[in-house]
Amino acid sequence: MKKVSSNKNQDNKYNLNINKPAIKNIEKIIKEKNVQIVDLKFNDLPGLWQHFSIPVSELYEIDDPIKSIWLEGIGFDGSSIRGFQKIQESDMILMPDPNTAVLDPVCEVPTLSILCDIYDPITKKPYTRDPRYIAKKAEKYLKDSGIADEVYFGPEAEFFLFNNVRFDQNENSGYYFLDSTEGDWNTGKDEKPNSGYKIRFKEGYFPVPPHDTLQDLRSKMILKMKETGLNIEVHHHEVATAGQCEIDIKFDKLTKMADSLLMYKYIIKNMAKKNGLVATFMPKPLFADNGSGMHCHQSLWKNGKNLFFDKNGYALLSQTAIYYIGGLLKHASSLMAFCAPTTNSYKRLVPGYEAPVNLVYSARNRSAAVRIPMYTENPKSKRIEFRPPDPSCNPYLAFSAMLMAGIDGIKNKIDPGKPTDTDLFELSDEELKYIPTVPGSLYSALNALENDHDYLLRGGVFTKDVIDIWLEYKRNREIDAVRMRPHPYEFYLYFDI
Repeated sequence: MKKVSSNKNQDNKYNLNINKPAIKNIEKIIKEKNVQIVDLKFNDLPGLWQHFSIPVSELYEIDDPIKSIWLEGIGFDGSSIRGFQKIQESDMILMPDPNTAVLDPVCEVPTLSILCDIYDPITKKPYTRDPRYIAKKAEKYLKDSGIADEVYFGPEAEFFLFNNVRFDQNENSGYYFLDSTEGDWNTGKDEKPNSGYKIRFKEGYFPVPPHDTLQDLRSKMILKMKETGLNIEVHHHEVATAGQCEIDIKFDKLTKMADSLLMYKYIIKNMAKKNGLVATFMPKPLFADNGSGMHCHQSLWKNGKNLFFDKNGYALLSQTAIYYIGGLLKHASSLMAFCAPTTNSYKRLVPGYEAPVNLVYSARNRSAAVRIPMYTENPKSKRIEFRPPDPSCNPYLAFSAMLMAGIDGIKNKIDPGKPTDTDLFELSDEELKYIPTVPGSLYSALNALENDHDYLLRGGVFTKDVIDIWLEYKRNREIDAVRMRPHPYEFYLYFDI
């Protein structure tokens, strides 16, 4: 990787609006914190941060600090990134966004972390498969529609902190092994001594220490998050045994929240590692206990007013909010391809584990796919909560897809029907058969996306190449890879046939 050569007299060929005050602020951070390294981060299509680092001296031209990396960018091999370019068209450009610069919360060497946008060096245009670019287009499409000028997301990402993880898969064997000092299965383990304070299955919400062994670590995590500018609302143990946790970020605008969620996961994973644990956002690592979801609170605003509030509406919801729900429920099957995008996601989306599989809406009811929180009557707090997503998703894509479905519901006045205020988990099979549900597998969700994605293409937010490569990648690299391998439990069921 080499820095693209720069000509200080060259025009801004990428048509960027350079934020000079933000760049000046970066200079201040570098001097005050004695920054030695600049780490450039970007997002691959499935949702994992990628990065490389440069000496701080490479950030500027000596004679003109503005005409440097901020205008010319840095080249990288796009063919080596999941979901990006083919080998014959691999050259891509990273353009750092100075507004995202923070002191890296993990590195021991003083390091400045900057998020980047991706450009095509031939066309000089933003790269269509850059997830962050898709999120920015979704926000622009909302404004251009005239419906609202801001959308806010508040995700509740759950995760597990394990003490030990082992897994392997080859031609003649396959297994996984997870362990946690909190795990209910360890009540009889000789721990010299065993304290006996293990969290029983489905009883992890909210016992205090010593049952909750992770209180201090979660506190350290949120303090580290606050150092990077993340606004944290609450942290707590979650329902499952064996170290399931939740830390909630205060709602923010779509792209900014997706940026924050990746920093959130970065901090949690690295803080866990430094404390001898391992964090996973895998939706369903444990059998017979709750999986990890990412309930997404959403609201639309215009001219400083919350468009989802109506004092006379059902659960204080406006008609705009009802139509937004209609769009989410109508397109829920295809949305799952981005919101619950792994084969493992559908081990979580089954009845009986607080999983919101039923495509209805309700006030307070956690068994519905869309819940309307009723904690307060404050108009500014009125929102809807879409519960099927999980934290394995790429937040740029998932948030954008949900917004596009909601906009479609508003534009086409999609009626979601009457709310369902009964406990859906208690209904009989005869009653449940009339209630639509989310897809039962990633295979079905991808088929739904293939047949229902026009709403995503509007305004050029998602492009056809993004849909096509997503379908291809997920089918070939994930569905087939899992489908073709024997499952350990199949030996229990079938070995003696």
